[in-house]
Amino acid sequence: MKHLLKHSSLSAAAFTVVFLAGCNVGPKYTRPNYPAPPVFRGADDAAVSSDAQNSLGDQQWSQVFQEPELQELIRKALANNYDVRIAAQRIVEQQAQVQITRAQQFPQVSATLSGTGTNLPAAFQTTPPVDFGLTASWTPDFWGLYRKQTEVQRDQLLAQTWAQRAVRLTLVQQVAAAYLQLRALDNQLAIAQQTLKARQDSLNLTQTLENGGAAPLSDVRQAEELLYTASSQIPQIQQQIQQQENAIHVLLGENPGPITRAAAHTIAPPPQDVPVGLPSQLLERRPDIQQAEAQLKAANANIGVARAQFFPQLTLSGEAGGAGTNFANIIGLVLGTGSITQPIFEGGKLRGQLNLSKAQEQEMVLNYQKTIATAFSNTSDALIALNKQRAYRIEQEKLVAAAQDATRLARIRYQGGATSYVEVLTSDTNLFSAQLNLVSAQQSEALALVQLYGALGGGWN
Repeated sequence: MKHLLKHSSLSAAAFTVVFLAGCNVGPKYTRPNYPAPPVFRGADDAAVSSDAQNSLGDQQWSQVFQEPELQELIRKALANNYDVRIAAQRIVEQQAQVQITRAQQFPQVSATLSGTGTNLPAAFQTTPPVDFGLTASWTPDFWGLYRKQTEVQRDQLLAQTWAQRAVRLTLVQQVAAAYLQLRALDNQLAIAQQTLKARQDSLNLTQTLENGGAAPLSDVRQAEELLYTASSQIPQIQQQIQQQENAIHVLLGENPGPITRAAAHTIAPPPQDVPVGLPSQLLERRPDIQQAEAQLKAANANIGVARAQFFPQLTLSGEAGGAGTNFANIIGLVLGTGSITQPIFEGGKLRGQLNLSKAQEQEMVLNYQKTIATAFSNTSDALIALNKQRAYRIEQEKLVAAAQDATRLARIRYQGGATSYVEVLTSDTNLFSAQLNLVSAQQSEALALVQLYGALGGGWN
């Protein structure tokens, strides 16, 4: 009977310890509700697919951006970009912070060893004493204070991890956009140089006609006006090209320099029927939304930290040591103590900390919901841009074709003496402007795909 009572007492004590150690005074995290639209606005107008099993955001960047030159630039940027490296370093720092915070859950033990020495003559010397000791202290985490603090730091670590992924996604977008801008400038430079050559030929023809008395001097001056308009554009475009190359090198983590690339070519339009998936999938795919939720979880855990401050804290400490003239005759001593600290009055500090934690959690809820709303808006904007820029580019191609034919006809009429050089001047100016605008339209359409890829999460599912 006595044995059974002893066994029951031990079981009750063990249950009590387990129960207390498992206490957790913080609230349980629940993801806030946010009403997701059934489809993205702009998806009906754009040439996209709403296949729930497939999305552009699920594809890796190498599947979306298939130009070898651009892929090489993105690879270099992901390896060397300073923002990416800083984000990675912040993860390492937060890992160390988790380790520091978690260490509070374990006993702290330290050792000391001391002794004295003299340089007196042998007749006056005595054996110097030797002292050593061990001290240990531990505050059992009955109310989950240290566990909640560790949970906060782990959620912050998760937030830093998602922040790094957001930086990488943004970097891919920046490199792709900068590359498209550079290719557009290359095309504009090629157009300006071709226009300059055509206008030089036109000027030569006008000078010949003027020398033969078939054209007035005003025609020569108007032809020169056209020529210098094109020639003045070339150094400006070259300046933008070199500055754009420098900007790309900054993204690559390198010093300024040229960017090796093939000859200028027309920017390919985005593919038709781009899959976008469902709006609800953004909550799991976009790294900025995941980062915002991790920050919300950390704020939720902080409420538990604040609540645990209201409860008593038990601290156990012990000391063990010894002293003697040598290790053979050391006298040992062991001492153990325990204390309980219960906050009684702190002028409202603890209540204020709890209210602050609750208010910060509500702020993070709003930040999380705002991030989702921004994600839906970004995706809709990109879909609208993809559709409207495609329509604009198609119409601009028609305008360039009409302007080219108008310029051809005007020059034929001028050579035949059927019109003045003003018609050539007007049509040629319109053609040059339309060609440059077409390049800008092609660039904007391609950029819309880059923006849509980033808005859909950019391959982080």
